Amino acid sequence: MLLPGVLYLIINNYIPMLGSVVAFKSINYALGYIKSPWVGFDNFKFLFNSTDAWVITRNTILYNLVFIVLTLVSAVTFAILLNELRNRFFSNLYQSVMFLPYFLSAVVVGYLGYSMLSQEFGFINTIILAPLGIEPISWYSEPKYWPFILPIVYIWKNVGYSIVIYLAAIISIDKEYYEAAITDGATKWQLIRNITLPSIKPMMIILTLLAVGHILNADFGLFYQLPLDAGALYSTTNVIDTYVYRALIRLGDTGMSSAAGMYQSVVGFVLVVSVNFLVRKIDKENALF
Repeated sequence: MLLPGVLYLIINNYIPMLGSVVAFKSINYALGYIKSPWVGFDNFKFLFNSTDAWVITRNTILYNLVFIVLTLVSAVTFAILLNELRNRFFSNLYQSVMFLPYFLSAVVVGYLGYSMLSQEFGFINTIILAPLGIEPISWYSEPKYWPFILPIVYIWKNVGYSIVIYLAAIISIDKEYYEAAITDGATKWQLIRNITLPSIKPMMIILTLLAVGHILNADFGLFYQLPLDAGALYSTTNVIDTYVYRALIRLGDTGMSSAAGMYQSVVGFVLVVSVNFLVRKIDKENALF
């Protein structure tokens, strides 16, 4: 029974790791990947020697930290609220509505964002601000708004997936715990605080650990498609993934791309191991490994 999963893991996850050697080579397609000359860590200098290195690293880490916190809080809150609904029809309806944006492509989300934020025809400027006598805002040339726009859109698009996971964890809690607490006169908030949250705590820790492992991997579609690659917004929308993509479009160097991916993976691995170590020190049973 394990064989298909193990084979998939080896073929899809471990064999491609051999390609990491590309990060240390200057790829010459005439010679091929094996015979291309070694350049050591020169490809990694592409990230660290850039004048934008600090900006893209700062943006990537800070946005992901905000995403992790907001996703955890909002997903757990909505999962608890949905679990409290006694009408199954409305519960399923709300789950479907929240889960639907997760399946939308980044291109579709980008156009939906443009329909909301366009200075001339956008919903916000024409329907909300204009009747209030407020001048239209040029969203795509004002970087200061995007540290708020990006988290809002990210949560709208991705929180539905986490809600389903937490809701499944809540549903699996033994109902006898609730019945015993209600018999003892526990209020709804006491049930949530003393039974629901402690019961889904392991799931919360696991998902948070996995998210921390991707803290240097930004949602490329979100950061590239939603701001429409507007140069005026780079100070608040440029992250490692979009920076590498733009640079490779100009240079076409796969060695640099591989170096960036390897850097993100190694840092993510170190972070997961470190955070898991801290969790083991605090609560060994809730550690990932």
